Amino acid sequence: MPTKKVKTNGTEIAVFEDAVIYKRGEYWHFRMWLAKERKYVRLSLNTTNLNTAKEEVKKHYYELKAKEYAGVPHFSKTAKDGVAMYLEQREKHIGVNITKGRFSTIKTHLEHWLDYIKRDTKLKELGINACENYFSARQTGVGKKKSISQTTIENEQSTINAMMKWLYKHQQANIDGFEFTKLKRADRGDESLRRNSFTDDEVVAIRTELEKYITDAQQNIDEKGNLVKAIAGYYLMISLMFGLRRGEQIQLEWRDHEVFEHRVAGEDYGLVKLTIRAETSKVNRTRRIVEKDIGYFADLFNLQYPRITKFQKTKEKNEQKKFGNTLIFSINGDTAISNRAIAYHFDKIMKLAEVDNLEKRNIVPYSFRHYYITSKVNSGLAPTSVSEIAGTSTTQIESTYYHTTDAKLIANAFAEYTLRDGLLIPS
Repeated sequence: MPTKKVKTNGTEIAVFEDAVIYKRGEYWHFRMWLAKERKYVRLSLNTTNLNTAKEEVKKHYYELKAKEYAGVPHFSKTAKDGVAMYLEQREKHIGVNITKGRFSTIKTHLEHWLDYIKRDTKLKELGINACENYFSARQTGVGKKKSISQTTIENEQSTINAMMKWLYKHQQANIDGFEFTKLKRADRGDESLRRNSFTDDEVVAIRTELEKYITDAQQNIDEKGNLVKAIAGYYLMISLMFGLRRGEQIQLEWRDHEVFEHRVAGEDYGLVKLTIRAETSKVNRTRRIVEKDIGYFADLFNLQYPRITKFQKTKEKNEQKKFGNTLIFSINGDTAISNRAIAYHFDKIMKLAEVDNLEKRNIVPYSFRHYYITSKVNSGLAPTSVSEIAGTSTTQIESTYYHTTDAKLIANAFAEYTLRDGLLIPS
């Protein structure tokens, strides 16, 4: 007998338990209710003959049933639905194999894709060439904003295809990725790196202004805005010292920091060791960095400890944290200072240090990381050592930094010479 959803009249004939065939004009059509998707499938059987229609309907019926039993949806979800499904899955991986910062980046990448592909587009209607013009569309769609780099768009394309692969695996799409237009290999060498970094003289000026900035804030720390000003100042100074990614630094806790002494040639040196935990690292791998201690962590500790411990004591017992588990760059130990605050105070420091052409050179807080890595390269460290400190691949260090600085080029030029009595002598 037909199911409750099958309603027949004089021109309809029930087939199986949950479908009917019926006439529209001279031709027979097929209708079947899909309970899981809560929709009717309606198809033309392209015949005027009843017996042929009954035979033809079997093909469609069994195909639909096979899909139903296999969990394959018949109706396509929209691009917006697909992105929502993928993000829901990726959000579960935060702290497992991606960070909150990486999840936010994925979300941004896919928003750009939705703007391009249109949100109501059916996933199963997308062909392999549907994003062939993605690169040019992203560049021309910028308007008055600054241009988008090729690297940024390439990263977006990787994210998009990672999503499509997942959707295909879960039978929501008919393709496992798009064929994007092949791009010329971008030259990310000397000029690009210089524009995104600082000169040594600029860094001296920045350090000087940061010290004044922090001191000025601490002189009247209870005045509105001065606590954030001081913490942002320490954040920028320590960013310059350690070259961390924003997501890594903003999630540092006091337990990740250790101060110790090390004796070299009869002299004791104060050192700071930072542990970048796997769950906060972009590459999901723990690493440790040691740099000379200039006293900034001790000063920040003395500023933070009484305030954060007092704040923790006001919370319910099951919500309290040990000081070691509180965030370093935070007012209360629980919430990190905002990216907006960091950017605001960064701009202030750049003006005070008279660093010119910020927008043209694309100077941003991340430029401190570029400078840090460049400094390590110029100090003579091997690419493998620099990559270990920076938490990135040796290939990335070699292709982006290792051959691009004047200091390194000059060092290479004199590598086979020795200075004797003011003369360069071949070794």
